[in-house]
Amino acid sequence: MAKTLQLTFLTAGDKKVTLSVDEPKIGITEEEVVAAMEEMIQTGIFEIDDYPFASAVSAKIVERSVTDLFLA
Repeated sequence: MAKTLQLTFLTAGDKKVTLSVDEPKIGITEEEVVAAMEEMIQTGIFEIDDYPFASAVSAKIVERSVTDLFLA
């Protein structure tokens, strides 16, 4: 089953943005995710429409099952 860590932020321009990380570390904790999100905000590494991330909104792990029906 495929897993994705979805991190949602609010920019200084008041826009919600979601970053997705495929196959997150097994056993990742809330504390680790919050610390990573805060570091992304503090460093200003990401900007959307010239607005940096301003706050963390949510984080979740999404699991999905994929069945390939045809591959060329």
